[in-house]
This record gives sequence, structure tokens and C-alpha cells, in this order.
Amino acid sequence: MNRRQTLRAGASLLGLLAATRFAVPAFAAGFPVERSEAEWRALLSPAAYKVLREHGTERAHTSPLNGEKRAGRFVCAGCDLPLFSSQTKFESGTGWPSFFEPLPDAVGTQVDTAYGMRRTEVHCRRCGGHLGHVFDDGPRPTGLRYCMNGVSLRFEPAA
Repeated sequence: MNRRQTLRAGASLLGLLAATRFAVPAFAAGFPVERSEAEWRALLSPAAYKVLREHGTERAHTSPLNGEKRAGRFVCAGCDLPLFSSQTKFESGTGWPSFFEPLPDAVGTQVDTAYGMRRTEVHCRRCGGHLGHVFDDGPRPTGLRYCMNGVSLRFEPAA
């Protein structure tokens, strides 16, 4: 294989990776809350749109929700579905809000193979918005770490 063929093969591979990473997710339709792209853009901040609708990731240690310690619940920034109780939040040291358990019937998961990794993606059960990923290195009692993007959540303090 000569240099030109190697470069062409590399460009093709990068194109394929980009196409699969930024393709519309398989779960983008068929949820109880559906909106047009224009409606989502009007509803969400640019950062929240990038995460919830385009599977982006916010920079670590940038979310004000990392330091949120009050009693309450964390809801989907896209559809207001309650997702996590503050009682399940813990400091993971990762730079993203982390929880060991979602509320019942709040989230869905699917396999994410973007960037050559195999992870479990977490999305809102009601609107399909991308929230983050779940890992098996969390604390008891579940042993799970739901590592969520802060811009995909909104905190509601307890009354």
C-alpha cells in the first residue's frame, strides 16, 4: 500500500466514524414527547441542544450541578421528566453529576460504540434526550455510576 492509498483509507475511516457518531440516533423518534428540530432549538440552550439532541458532552467540572447538595430532584432539561433523586447523587470525582440509581421508569439505555469504545448510553425515557452514560464502578447499593451531563438536567429543590 502506498502513501496515497493509506491516506485515502484513513480519510474513509474518519468519514465513517464521523457519520456513525453524528447520525440521528435510532431512538430519536417514537417517544411520548417529540418536537421538530426548530422546536428543540427554541426550547434548549445551544449547549443543552448539543448534548440532548446531538449526543454531545459538556466539559468536565463545568456544571453548577456538580456542587448541588440540596434535597430535591433532577429533571430532564428537555421535557421536565423527573430522572434522579438528590438522595442518589454522589461525588464521583469525574467532573460530572453522578448518581447511583435513576427514579423508576425514568431512563432508557442503549449500547454506544462511538469513538471505538463500548459504553452504555443513558437517555430520557420520555423525550429520548441523551443524558450521559452508566458505568459499573459506582457505590453501593447498586454499584452503578450514572455519569450525567449537567446541561441535560435541571434541579428542582424540595418544597
